Amino acid sequence: MSPRSEPLLWLQLLGLAAIPAELLAVVLILAGADPGPVPAIERLLLWALGALLPAVLLWQRPADCWSLLLLQTPARGRREAQQRLSALQSPLPIRLLAAAWALLLLPAIWRLDSLSAQMAAIAPLPEASRLVTILLSVPLLAILVWQGQQLVQAVWLLSRSPEQVGGTPAMGSEALGRERLSLGLPLLLPDPLSLVQDRQPKAAPSSSSAVAPEQQAKTDEGAQLDEQVS
Repeated sequence: MSPRSEPLLWLQLLGLAAIPAELLAVVLILAGADPGPVPAIERLLLWALGALLPAVLLWQRPADCWSLLLLQTPARGRREAQQRLSALQSPLPIRLLAAAWALLLLPAIWRLDSLSAQMAAIAPLPEASRLVTILLSVPLLAILVWQGQQLVQAVWLLSRSPEQVGGTPAMGSEALGRERLSLGLPLLLPDPLSLVQDRQPKAAPSSSSAVAPEQQAKTDEGAQLDEQVS
């Protein structure tokens, strides 16, 4: 089965549209408090808690490709193709790209915090303490790290050929629980997508093959008449 028939992989690509809104939310939260005496230390602390720590966790146990953070496909209800794709999801290049995404969040935090002063008038938490704004921004950054890894994995899995998927051993539920970080309620059981090539009707039999039995019957009947006349 082609990986492109898995709807959850396509849904993970939609997470790219939510990243700007999440970055804007970080700016608005940080705008609720003035920077402290050492903003560089505070930004490093925010990055360490919100990006570096989740990145280390996801390096050890990559995010399950069938988990959407709040919902997931139960391990026992997964198809064989999904178990094979789980075994393909975390090679070393994918882990390095996910780690690079976490590193890119450091200059992003620097820039967002410097822009937060310009949005103090519309901050949802005005007059909040700096520590409160940092702690509230940590979960948003952790979600960004999770989404970054899911996006990289989804692109990687969608580009795999059916032959490569078919030649990969399936990953059992025990190995999945030990090696993957699967979050969310086990409520997702979507059916595979019907691809265009799967919906194409089979070729109708050729006219020659359909006419051949009729011609053969006429030939046999003519032979019998010839025998009777003779």
